[in-house]
This record gives sequence, C-alpha cells and structure tokens, in this order.
Amino acid sequence: MNSIRKLHVLVVALAALLVLSACGKQEAPAPAAPPQTAAKPAPPPPPAPPSAPATPAATTASPTTLVSVDLTNNVDASGKIGGAPATTFAPADKIYALVKTNSSGAHPSTVSAHWEYQGGVTVNDTTQPVTAAGESVTTFHIEKASGWPQGHYKVVVLIDGQTAATKEFDVK
Repeated sequence: MNSIRKLHVLVVALAALLVLSACGKQEAPAPAAPPQTAAKPAPPPPPAPPSAPATPAATTASPTTLVSVDLTNNVDASGKIGGAPATTFAPADKIYALVKTNSSGAHPSTVSAHWEYQGGVTVNDTTQPVTAAGESVTTFHIEKASGWPQGHYKVVVLIDGQTAATKEFDVK
C-alpha cells in the first residue's frame, strides 16, 4: 500500500508541475502552410459591354441652391430680419438663422440647420421642406429659457443633406 501512496503522490506532483508550466506560457504560432503549387490562372473575364453615357451632374444636384444665410435675434411678424444681421448675441437671445434659397421647383428639397456649441456639442437639428419655385426664406431658431452659455457657436446649413454654408457666432 505504501507503493500506491507513493504513486499517488508522484501523479499529483506531475499534474501540478504540468499546470504550473502551462501558466503564462504562450503557444508558439502554428507553422505556415507549405506553399501550394501554382494552379493554372483563370481565363480573363470577357470585356465589359460599353457603358452608357454618364448621367449629367445637373440631374444629381439639388434643384435648390443657397443664396444667403443671415443670423439675427430679431425677426418681424412676416419672418423677415428686423434690423441688421448679427454675429454676437446675449445669453437670453432667441437666435434665428434666415436661409434664403433659390429653387427650380422641379423637386422638393430639404433645408437643415445643425447648431453646435464650442466646436462639436450639438445644440439642435431641424429640417424643413422647400417646395416653392424661385427664391424663398426658411427660418430656423434656437432658444433656451435659462440662457445660452457664453462661448463660440456655429450653425451648419445643409441642402438635401449636403453642406451649403456655415455661420459662426458668439454668445457674450
């Protein structure tokens, strides 16, 4: 029975040695597969059929173009700027962006205003349709009852998802 006990002790010691030797040891990467013999190259694909003429850029461009963007804190009852455009506002101001566009009217467009604070914090995102042909003004605004934090802001105007203009302003 003494030899069986010694055998058990030896087996346990070997198992512990294997476990300890495996700890922290990383396996060696598998050897790279032997290079394959070169197969016959595939025959070249048949030539492509002649392509149709390119679509003119005018059909993919927006039917609406930007005329101007003005910032103000004063808009009259008809939605027109009341006074001169501004680039500096007070914390309590309601800030307007008046976006003047010209549309062919062939297809409706969307005009969006993305407002940011201090180079990347989104303040507001708003989108409005432009369906009228000719010149029109789309009005966007932001307001905050507790007042705007002082700092640097910007509004990015997009027409049909494409950046059309960026206006920067400050709240002091």
